[in-house]
Amino acid sequence: MAQTGVQILFAFLLTLAFTERFAGVTSFQRGTYVVTLLFAAGATASLIAPVPFHRVVFRHNQKDDLVRNAHRMALGGLAFLFVAISGAVLLILDVALGRTPALWLTGLTAAWFLLLWLVVPLVSRTRDESGSD
Repeated sequence: MAQTGVQILFAFLLTLAFTERFAGVTSFQRGTYVVTLLFAAGATASLIAPVPFHRVVFRHNQKDDLVRNAHRMALGGLAFLFVAISGAVLLILDVALGRTPALWLTGLTAAWFLLLWLVVPLVSRTRDESGSD
């Protein structure tokens, strides 16, 4: 699911630079766009990387390496995706609402993602490791 989402985000970002309105963006918006585009590219590469890795090591008795590396690639891809989504939200809100509301709302969005993607799983893992319900 994350792989499809990042591909859609990346495609959106790739087309954005070719719109008429892009010529009028501020330097902050252009910088945010570049950083967001690069992080979306990194997320795309990281989330797709387990597929070619699997193809290269297939039938070479490297299942443990595949699983370990795919796990790391997925975590890295999600970290890149977090920054890319935050950047996209910041860029769009800066255009739509202005800098101050954009920064506040992007911060809230990022906090929500961190809660759902990091805090909740870590709390669940801690509970599971301690054996409590």
